Amino acid sequence: MRVLIADDHDLLRDTLVLFLEGQGSITTRTAADLDQACKLIETEDPFDLVLLDLNMPGMDGLNGLKRAMELKDGQRVALMSGTATRQIAEQALEAGAAGFVPKTLSAKSMINAVKFMAMGEQYAPIDFMTATETEETHPLAEKLSPRERQVLKGLTEGKSNKEIARDLEIPEPTVKLHMKTLYRKLEVTNRTQAALAAREAGLY
Repeated sequence: MRVLIADDHDLLRDTLVLFLEGQGSITTRTAADLDQACKLIETEDPFDLVLLDLNMPGMDGLNGLKRAMELKDGQRVALMSGTATRQIAEQALEAGAAGFVPKTLSAKSMINAVKFMAMGEQYAPIDFMTATETEETHPLAEKLSPRERQVLKGLTEGKSNKEIARDLEIPEPTVKLHMKTLYRKLEVTNRTQAALAAREAGLY
């Protein structure tokens, strides 16, 4: 099974490669933007599945998804995102995407979703597609300030401090200070543990 992973965040991309290739039956190729992904689709042997990050360079929303799907007489392309709404997911599925994959999925669920889509099925997590749009307050969320939650969200998406600072338009040292506070409040000692704590709590 051949899978193309296109995402501009190195950490997330490398983690996905590790998860999928660890299965033994999956080989992967990677790209950091849509143009690079499209070039690989056009020049290499067919992929069983193409995973595209919604917010990477070149995507232009769902237009990038449609562009990739039209290559080589039709590709099985799924959309990945850590920020997309249910409406975006529904539009992607209606456009013919192989599926919608939230970046908050566990490793096991991600692997199962990839295999499911590569076999020709359409995938979207039921809990995401049926969740109410109104955000429920989680006990852990109540401990964090709005800014700390924004920093934590960036962390769970595999972003570096520099990327988080750029996204939030704040200095990088400020992000580092927020990280220290987050570690204390979440009772963890590093980024991986913080991301896991957020995921287990169902925050992101």
